[in-house]
This record gives sequence, structure tokens and C-alpha cells, in this order.
Amino acid sequence: MLSMGERSSRADGVAQALARACIADVLALKPGNVSVYAAGHGMVAADFVRSAQAIVGPLTAPGLGVGARILRAVEATRAAVGCNTNLGIVLACAPLCQAALEAGRGVSLRGALQRLLKRLDVADAQDAYRAIRVANPGGLGRSERYDVRGRARVSLLAAMAEAQDRDSIARQYANGYQEVFELGVPRARWALARWESEEWAAVAIYLGLLARLPDTHVARKLGLAAARRVSAEAAPLEAAFVRCHHPEELVPRLLDWDRRLKSEGINPGTTADLTVASLFVLYLQDMLDKEFGGCDGMKSTAAPSAGLRSAVS
Repeated sequence: MLSMGERSSRADGVAQALARACIADVLALKPGNVSVYAAGHGMVAADFVRSAQAIVGPLTAPGLGVGARILRAVEATRAAVGCNTNLGIVLACAPLCQAALEAGRGVSLRGALQRLLKRLDVADAQDAYRAIRVANPGGLGRSERYDVRGRARVSLLAAMAEAQDRDSIARQYANGYQEVFELGVPRARWALARWESEEWAAVAIYLGLLARLPDTHVARKLGLAAARRVSAEAAPLEAAFVRCHHPEELVPRLLDWDRRLKSEGINPGTTADLTVASLFVLYLQDMLDKEFGGCDGMKSTAAPSAGLRSAVS
């Protein structure tokens, strides 16, 4: 059991890790997404910086459930920027925040997260439904069961499990954040060891995920064929990225693809959300390792392999 001072210090550390992950994401050149390199989709990088600042407090506040964290963070974003910039980040990171706040010695972040996900209840789902209605994301559509426009009748975990085939964030709840821990975080550690740059670590995560997992935000708005085409276009870029000694050499290719995607209204936003979650997990693992003197994280810095089986085929 953590003392009051230890809980405060832990909360500060989680807040700093979340802000750091969000800002690294904005600084990274991730084609199709808004960044300091280029605006797009009616938004600019400053919108995402303000959004990051808005959600840190609600997501890391003491004494809240996951659903309440989600709702308060979405409401804070709406007040700060007046639009939906980060619903996926909030949904992905809320359980990670609470798991990190609860983790104790001898329990890994992933272990604490698994326990937490099983405890999610109908109240969490009700708050999350309200948050999604407030954010009003594009391409939401309707569901025959557990539609977010109605009242929650099942736990948040059950609702996410129902949606996992059409939303990659929901799939993380259902599979224990498999893509984050087994693909995103190892790629980040490899890139950080190679280039000592959080910006390029974010690009490594993004391309690695996008090349293997068709973006579900793109699929909802433009169809699965479009999402698969984006993944197919990401694959050679990711291969070149892994081979290169200086990632700056790929900036012209990345910017060219960024322009083409945005000209077609394509925004692989869910992949960006998973990128933030992967960086956040890496920072949390390192924070808990330092606090407990253990080894919570996956420390391998070997060149990334094929990783999870591609979902493109």
C-alpha cells in the first residue's frame, strides 16, 4: 500500500508520462495526421497541444473510475478546443493511467492492467458512452447491440469486446492491449536505442502498426478497402525506415505521403492513438522500474521483427 506522499508522487509521474507521450506524438511526422510538420482535417498542432494539457488532470486525478476519467477528460477537451481531437487517446490511456496508479511491487503494469480491465462495470460504460456522445467522432455509425446513443446495459469491458472487430481501441480492452505491449512498445525501444529520439520512436510505432493493422478510423469513414490500401502503402515506407541510418532522409517521402493522404481526406487516427498509448506504456514501465528497482518493461532493443500477424490479408 502506497503512502499519501507516494501516491502523490506516483500521480505526478503518471501525469508527466502522459503529457510527454502526447507531445511526442504531435512532434512526430506521421503521414495523414496533424503534427508540427503540417496541419490537416481542419485542425492544427496547437489544438492537440491544448488538448493534451486539458486531459492530463482528469485522467490522472485520484479516486476516479475509468469511465469517470474518460468523461471528464473528453469534457475538458471540448472546453479547451471545441472539437474532438483526442477521444481515442483518452479511451486508450484512461485504463493505463489507473493501472499505473494502482500498480504495486511485484505486479507489472500489464498485470495491473489485466486486473483493472476485469473490474470495469456498467457505470464505467455509462460514463464512456456519455463521453463518446460529447466527442461525437466522425464515422461513429450505429450498433445493433450496446449502441452508445442508448443507456449502457453491460460493463465497459463487454461493450468494448462487442466493438473490437470495428475499432482497434476497443480491441485493446478486449485483448489486454496486445498490440501496444507486443508491437508498439518494442518498436519504440528499438527506435530510441537506435536514434535517441522520441519523435522518431513515435514514427517507428506508427508505421509498424499501420503497415500491419488497417486503421479502423479510416475503415469506418471510407471502408475497409481504403484502410487496407493505406496499410499496403505504409509497408514499404516502414521497411525503408527500419533500414535507414538517418530517419531525416525519409522526411520528403513521408511529407509527400502525408499530403496525398490529406488530399483524400484520409486520417489514420486510431493508429495515432495507439502510438500515444505505446509511448505512454514505455514511459510508465520505465517509471515503475525506477520506483521499484525491478524490470517491468520489455527492454529488448533488437531490430523489429514482423511482430504480430498482419491483419491486412
